[in-house]
Amino acid sequence: MRPTLYEFAGGEPAFLALAAAHHARCLADPELNHPFSHPGQHPQHVERLAAYWAEVLGGPPLYSRERHGDQTGLIAMHSGNGEMTDLARRFVECFVLAADDAGLPTDPEFRAALRAYMEWAVVEFTAYPDHDTRPPDGLAVPHWSWDGLR
Repeated sequence: MRPTLYEFAGGEPAFLALAAAHHARCLADPELNHPFSHPGQHPQHVERLAAYWAEVLGGPPLYSRERHGDQTGLIAMHSGNGEMTDLARRFVECFVLAADDAGLPTDPEFRAALRAYMEWAVVEFTAYPDHDTRPPDGLAVPHWSWDGLR
């Protein structure tokens, strides 16, 4: 049986490294740095991001179990920011490069699954660009596998 993406990546330490590397790349990006450097950011942003990505990609439900929030709240937090096509593209590219920075496995199928997840995720997170739109209540944290959304 094939391991989950989470297991294949290296578990919790790998996702902490990925989240930290992604955060650093976004801070260094001239367009993405603003949302990643604002003063109201949660002090455990990197750890929460790591827990979220780990849960989505087959790890334990730490993000949802620790009550960091739910999918609806997470999407709502990122909504109302207008059209973000270029920011979404940049976000994906930072994610792909952060996988290198974090030392994640370079297996082509694994990397394709990570990229496919993030490309799907940015569509989900940018689906509500207007201040007067909101995602539906009760969205569950998605689960992504080697074959895509489960």
